[in-house]
Amino acid sequence: MNDDAVDPGELRVGIVGATGYGGGELVRILSRHPSVRTVALQARDRDDEPLAVSHPHLSRTGARVAADLPDDVDAVFLALPHGAAAGVVPGLVDRGVAVIDLGPDFRLRDPADYPRWYGFEHPRPDLLPAAVYGLPELHRDELRALGSSGVRIVASPGCYATTAIVALAPLARAGLIADVVVDAKSGVSGAGREARPDLLFGEVNESVKAYGVGGHRHVAEIEQELGRLAAAPLDPVDFLPHLVPMTRGILAACHVRPARPVGQGELDELYAAAYGLERFVEVVAAPPATKHVIGSNEVRVRVHHDERAGRILVIAVLDNLVKGAAGQAVQAFNVLFGLPEERGLEQLPLAP
Repeated sequence: MNDDAVDPGELRVGIVGATGYGGGELVRILSRHPSVRTVALQARDRDDEPLAVSHPHLSRTGARVAADLPDDVDAVFLALPHGAAAGVVPGLVDRGVAVIDLGPDFRLRDPADYPRWYGFEHPRPDLLPAAVYGLPELHRDELRALGSSGVRIVASPGCYATTAIVALAPLARAGLIADVVVDAKSGVSGAGREARPDLLFGEVNESVKAYGVGGHRHVAEIEQELGRLAAAPLDPVDFLPHLVPMTRGILAACHVRPARPVGQGELDELYAAAYGLERFVEVVAAPPATKHVIGSNEVRVRVHHDERAGRILVIAVLDNLVKGAAGQAVQAFNVLFGLPEERGLEQLPLAP
């Protein structure tokens, strides 16, 4: 998708929040990125600690957590809890550093949405219009334009939001969504590494539970992006996530009542037009499973017209730590810096 890319040479990057799952995945991906040199890793209260203490699988990188970011970094990836990045980003952009934020602090356009969905008043609402929502399949042109901007902020999407938006974008663009129910399941790594009683093995194993009932935070992103594509506000999205006893992966089953009669042929054409040339989205003929994408930056989507019920079912799967987090952030970084979009992300899914 980036045939006219020009390689800018080696780019120096830092990662803040390197000891979490998202940060560790960034280190893993960027370690094999031929255009990147990771020059600094930061994490709270971990100064000069070997990264292997937090991520034993990354011991061969020899990396250590540093106290400061060098002055000459080209870009910084932030993998921080919500509310933390908003205080860090202004200083970075004032230095001319590109920021790719894996958290939610710059995803939402309306400042009033932050106290509602995340419980904090945004300290720099003036920067929100400058940020680009980092889903390359929908915002590729804006990401390219951002590369020459004075303020470069990429707001990397949430994992659930990515799954649902990719699943439903062709329908929203065609004005086909009258209402939608998104029934989603995620592996436990989506909850992060914080020690919590409800995430203990004995609580999660052999159990499935719904959470975020009445309004998961990612609903705001889903409604924002689908409404933009539909060029009109949509009815509220009915979204219910579930925690399932696996490490990685998200599956979203999206049940759509169409705004007008539609057939399977038209749906196939819509999804082929939307994703036929996309490197990281594959439209498949059979229902996809999370195991089909684990370890990769891929999304697999199946669209099906249920003639009996008169509804559309769209199923999408991705790896919540790759396409749902670190991989997508690197994909957007590549677009921002004019690199081939797939650079550093060529790994095929793992099986079994």
